[in-house]
Amino acid sequence: MSDLNDPRVFFAAERTLMAWTRTGLTLMAFGFVLERFGLFLHVLRMNPGRAGRDMSFWIGIAFIVLALWVVGYSVVQFRRVLKTLKPIEIPARYCTWGGIVMNLSVVVLGFALLTYLFSEL
Repeated sequence: MSDLNDPRVFFAAERTLMAWTRTGLTLMAFGFVLERFGLFLHVLRMNPGRAGRDMSFWIGIAFIVLALWVVGYSVVQFRRVLKTLKPIEIPARYCTWGGIVMNLSVVVLGFALLTYLFSEL
């Protein structure tokens, strides 16, 4: 348990959660760009055959999966920190689950993106 009795500890944990969310979203966007870059190269080559799944597809998918893990694990870490805080360290009537819901929504939408990418080809 924390002995600081200061609400800034909670807000620091929440800022850390949001920083990991931004990191995860950046990784996810980078993975999507990499995946689409392979499609762009295929169009430039004007290959009449099927596009297929080249290396950029799998690297992009790996970045998206890494992003989902980062965002999901940040929720686990944030919940661990919340358990160590005293009620005095959390402001009265403050919603502590807002960041958690947002991160879980990002994970669900990330899986929807993966489903779309796998079903497209």
